[in-house]
Amino acid sequence: MHPSQQRVVNSPARFNVLACGRRWGKTRLGAAMCIATAIEGGRSWWVAPTYKVANVGWRLATRLCLKIPGAIIRRGEKSIQFPDGGEFWVRSADNPDSLVGEGLDMVVIDECALIKEDAWIQSLRPALSDRKGKAIFISTPRGHNWFWRVWQRGNDSSFPTWKSWRFPTTDNPYIDDAEIEAARHDMPDRTFRQEYNAEFIDDAGGIFRMVTEAATAESQTQAIDGHQYIFGIDWAYSVDFTVVAVVNVTTRSLVHYDRFNGVDYTTQRGRIAGLAKRFKPISIIAESNAMGQPNNEELRKTIGHLVTVTDFHTSNTTKASIIQSLAGAFERGDIKIINDAVLIGELQAYEGKRLEGGRVKYSAPSGMHDDTVIALALAWSGVSDGWLAW
Repeated sequence: MHPSQQRVVNSPARFNVLACGRRWGKTRLGAAMCIATAIEGGRSWWVAPTYKVANVGWRLATRLCLKIPGAIIRRGEKSIQFPDGGEFWVRSADNPDSLVGEGLDMVVIDECALIKEDAWIQSLRPALSDRKGKAIFISTPRGHNWFWRVWQRGNDSSFPTWKSWRFPTTDNPYIDDAEIEAARHDMPDRTFRQEYNAEFIDDAGGIFRMVTEAATAESQTQAIDGHQYIFGIDWAYSVDFTVVAVVNVTTRSLVHYDRFNGVDYTTQRGRIAGLAKRFKPISIIAESNAMGQPNNEELRKTIGHLVTVTDFHTSNTTKASIIQSLAGAFERGDIKIINDAVLIGELQAYEGKRLEGGRVKYSAPSGMHDDTVIALALAWSGVSDGWLAW
């Protein structure tokens, strides 16, 4: 194992999601972890989009197992039996019936971006339940499909059993850097970024374009002398997240955000007050719907002498206004953001659906969050619309 492969081997997470550049070594890693599970008496599966693709993992697994005393390789059924009762099987996701079987201790889903989500939800995830088995999702990115969504889950602290990784080809020390540079010159930039840098490239169909290009801001933990700041706050409690976006008005950059849920409102307001002491914002724009209004009132009582707290009532019309303003800022290159996986993921996933009558409803896709988007849009509205309390 090279060092970045070893990091995955050492991961305590039950579900590891790997976005990998070409030739990083994802097949070797997955095959080795499947075989290690089977050697210890477990049942492991290698699942690929088709048997043709699965043959890559199968050939590597058989080469490894030729060195293991007592391993029985059954080439016809693509399985390997081990002395302690462990099993390794190759399965194809293009035949759903082949994914129904006994409980699993480990499943590796190869080229996950090319497999239908139903294979995971309906067949593979239930097979892990009785043994509390582990799963490894490995793929080169292919836009914003379900592989991208599970990769986002591994970056979200509310899913503690999941862990996501992004490994560019350059992380493989056995690949010549000159060869990678040659590939960079031989293919379009977007293709190289997807295939070698393992980036999820799919800005074209979303509300926010040029997101990754904007992710160049330096993160800050406190104010810089002479700079001015503005906060945007999207309130939540349990299901969604409260997010405080900190925009440096001087550099027109998102430089920090705080994101938390399951925390009582008194504690939330205390965290916001602490953040305000560090950044000394000139204005706070906070959503006032539902629980927002009483929280804003309490903020005024505690820090109102230091900063103006402005209510923002969210409706389809007002949300459209701030979202369109933020989208325009990304298009024009007017805004920079920190390079944060959760933030970038929510921005890239954000969508607009046209309603009857021509209006557009803006929201996150079903099952995803948009709290960082709204908080950033609120803060940016202060920059773009002149709400600043100079």
